[in-house]
Amino acid sequence: MRMKRQQGGFTLIELIMVIVILGILAAFALPRFANLGGDARRATIQGVEASMKSASAIVHSAFLARGGTAATTTVAVEGADIAVTNGYPSSSAAGIEAAAQISNTEFTVTHTATTTTVQAIGATTAASCQVVYTAATSTGTPPVVTPPGITATTDGC
Repeated sequence: MRMKRQQGGFTLIELIMVIVILGILAAFALPRFANLGGDARRATIQGVEASMKSASAIVHSAFLARGGTAATTTVAVEGADIAVTNGYPSSSAAGIEAAAQISNTEFTVTHTATTTTVQAIGATTAASCQVVYTAATSTGTPPVVTPPGITATTDGC
């Protein structure tokens, strides 16, 4: 009695079906992995926000430790003179930008009299992928200092 030899391997139809199924899965998975740039920009902006908060606290601590007054315009931190307003980094290149060590090559940094805006380069919507630092204010007699505001927006990264 002879036994039939069973065929080993896959048929052509089975191979084609596997390739088609893999193609369909890849079509759905690719967009998820293709947008890693947005995730990276979002994480970078969140890192800048944390850096600004830390730098602001460190400069304010140094200001207080050295007996800073309303007339104090700079505080030396790690060998760099940081411009201060009301005991916190000012919204300038010599202020929060220097204190947080923000690179102009990786971000677009703009300053006004009271704000510093850091935007990620390459973001879909620059205004929706940014950190805004609002300098500390002082009002009243005796002066009441309102700490700086630091807000991040990452919707358009």
